[in-house]
Amino acid sequence: MASWARLSPSIVEYFEGEDFYRCGYCKNETGSRSNGMWAHSMTVQDYQDLIDRGWRRSGKYVYKPVMNQTCCPQYTIRCRPLQFQPSKSHKKVLKKMLKFLAKGEISKGNCEDEPMEPTAEDAVAGDFALINKLDIQCDLTALSDDLRESLESEEKQKGKSSKREDTNELIQSQDIEEKLGSGEPSRSVKVHTVPKPGKGADLSKPPCRKAKEIRKERKRLKLMQQNRAGELEGLQAQCEPLSSSPPKAKCNQPKSLEDLIFESLPENASHKLEAETSPNGPDCGYGSFHQQYWLDGKIIAVGVIDILPHCVSSVYLYYDPDYSFLSLGVYSALREIAFTRHLHEKTSQLSYYYMGFYIHSCPKMKYKGQYRPSDLLCPETYVWVPIEQCLPSLENSKYCRFNQDSEAVDEGRSKEPDRLQVLYKKAIMPYGVYKKQQKDPRDEAAVLQYAALVGQACSERMLLFRN
Repeated sequence: MASWARLSPSIVEYFEGEDFYRCGYCKNETGSRSNGMWAHSMTVQDYQDLIDRGWRRSGKYVYKPVMNQTCCPQYTIRCRPLQFQPSKSHKKVLKKMLKFLAKGEISKGNCEDEPMEPTAEDAVAGDFALINKLDIQCDLTALSDDLRESLESEEKQKGKSSKREDTNELIQSQDIEEKLGSGEPSRSVKVHTVPKPGKGADLSKPPCRKAKEIRKERKRLKLMQQNRAGELEGLQAQCEPLSSSPPKAKCNQPKSLEDLIFESLPENASHKLEAETSPNGPDCGYGSFHQQYWLDGKIIAVGVIDILPHCVSSVYLYYDPDYSFLSLGVYSALREIAFTRHLHEKTSQLSYYYMGFYIHSCPKMKYKGQYRPSDLLCPETYVWVPIEQCLPSLENSKYCRFNQDSEAVDEGRSKEPDRLQVLYKKAIMPYGVYKKQQKDPRDEAAVLQYAALVGQACSERMLLFRN
């Protein structure tokens, strides 16, 4: 790539001043402001450095919002795919796709319009943290003799005077701290059975609960089925081993993004979805690519991505509106995150997924903040800051400097503008030579503005076309 870059440098034509146009987010007729340039050619390294300074491309037009003046500030956002865990909303979209492919089921509603759940438990720990908090509901008859004896012994130690007439009596929630065979204390387990008439609420009848409680109950029922079928497999996944044998792999570990996307379909699946990608990853080269999504031989969506030295940058997605019920925007983003992880295995420095701009003041654009962990780019010093640290400031002001070090400056700023490269009359020359031939102060102001926006490194590599 380096040799190619030397032979074919970026050539850009900068448009002096700032563009004022209608904002597509708040609909202000003249509120959106940005600087822009036309890229006659652009190397991947130059574009990587530009997006790390807040630039973004639309075709060959590359623009940078004037952050402290535009009506809806647009902050560059990147996700860290290596630590990414899908949220409940993301899993819902993937499961909806799986059901459609396997059985042809079409879910009602559009998950893409549903708000993402912003809990750290969803984004980081996944379902495993939630399962550990659950009360495990099961019949005592399903427990092993050792565990039942331990429960009885625990009751006696607490000095309970009442005796159990049978295993269907209610056992109060209790912490099991005894060593059960393996010499290790178990997790806290709450065991419930149906009470006798007049002795409390009937736990077999579900009370009015929120959706979160219903999801918990489903997990409880799943654990009950596992207990009945196979020697406490569900219970042991949450407790320490009940024997001295080596523990088995936990069956309730959260599935990875790849597990969810590439889950096996039955042989008689109703549909077949294919995403066209290069099998060799970065070996195919850097640049702009189209990822095509084919359903039963019909193309239904195309994702445009840029593969750059340090990231996969999502440009845009267009899809057949007849398939909007599949939430293809969310689905394609998850596929692109998984693709970035795949590329990282072959090219270690490629480890980020850029999602374009995060606009906190626009509800429809805030969803990008739920692909975590993610960072926002400080618009003044161009350092990355975890989004959790940025959100409190954005609640108070549309425009924010995220870098809390008041003395920090833009380390990549233009320091030697005379070294800027200019393409003038088919000749390449440093700006220091060019400005001796051009005495127009307006031209000098435009060149210096360009240098400040692209930074020193890009100004020395890219050729600024002057007519």
